[in-house]
Amino acid sequence: MKVLAMEPYYGGSHRSFIDDWISLSRHDWTLLNLPPHGWKWRMRQSAAGFAKEVQSLYSRGNRWDVIFATDMVNLAEFCGLVPPEVAKLPRIIYFHENQFVYPTGYEARWDAHFSLSNMYSALAADEAWWNSAYNRDSFLASLDEFLKKMRKPRLGWASESIAAISGIEYPGVNLPDHESRRKPGPLRIIWPARWEHDKSPEIFFEAVEKLAQAGRDFRLLVTGEDFRDRPAVFDKSRRSLDSFIEHWGFIPDREAFYDTLRQADIVVSTSGQEFFGIAMVEAAAAGPMPLLPDKLVYPEIFGLSSDPGKREFFYNGSAVDLAGRLVELADACRDGNPPARNARRVANLDRFDRTRRSAEMDEHLRETVAETSRRKRH
Repeated sequence: MKVLAMEPYYGGSHRSFIDDWISLSRHDWTLLNLPPHGWKWRMRQSAAGFAKEVQSLYSRGNRWDVIFATDMVNLAEFCGLVPPEVAKLPRIIYFHENQFVYPTGYEARWDAHFSLSNMYSALAADEAWWNSAYNRDSFLASLDEFLKKMRKPRLGWASESIAAISGIEYPGVNLPDHESRRKPGPLRIIWPARWEHDKSPEIFFEAVEKLAQAGRDFRLLVTGEDFRDRPAVFDKSRRSLDSFIEHWGFIPDREAFYDTLRQADIVVSTSGQEFFGIAMVEAAAAGPMPLLPDKLVYPEIFGLSSDPGKREFFYNGSAVDLAGRLVELADACRDGNPPARNARRVANLDRFDRTRRSAEMDEHLRETVAETSRRKRH
């Protein structure tokens, strides 16, 4: 089966998701993509740009069986700009995130256009795939509330229509081996997230500062990807926590990064948004115990909703509660009892293995094409 895929923000977790799937897929893919810059322009422009590319490919004899687009493509606009034979293909939209609940940043104002683009894309699709139930449910609930505020004629039916074509398709994750590389010594805490405001680094560093003020010894490994306009807290914390820092800076080589993960006792998230959390699943699979805010997608992915006994993985989202947990763990480590490295088994992270998920999504893709073709014939 031939798949026409479009990813307008080809970087980070978006890129790893589509690249991993294509590399393991039994289908034949044509991938159109754009560099991961200027997400607002990607949402406004990518449909027309991709349509132009498709027109050229189609005129040269390329043909496909299904369209697979991710959420920064306005699928409705795209279908209006391509040859009718392409527009008639079965269409899937994959939501890595949704713009109704994605944080806008400290100075940006929410723009309803981007959320409506998500809505129109879902309405134009035969199936809407979501990377988590949290992503789907937060979108549909927010859409319901937004539609109530619209002027007449209201589109109250849109949420129900999208819900009817929605399904959960977790992304595949490269799960590293979890053989411990722990060295003797104090608690090792790793931060693997992007150095951006939506990951709430202020909460993380406030908690770590409290740990230091409490007189506990620890080592800090900060490995996330750095950006030109990184939050000021990173430079400030590097100076104030210098004596505790064991590693500072992004590790581009995956195997070297995995080795670093295996040396850590705790991997911390303070994220203000998370629709799946590839980085945290990957990190927890490598061994360190996750400490996660009790919100967003984390209870779903790490199993809190199905087993309250997994409370050890969670804190209430505040710097004070996180610091308290870190003090407890630092004391246990000092007494010779480092945290148990069992998150991969306890949370059943193997269900996200990329080889397994690629095979499952391949089959769901085939089923979608068959069912959509059957529906359109009747």
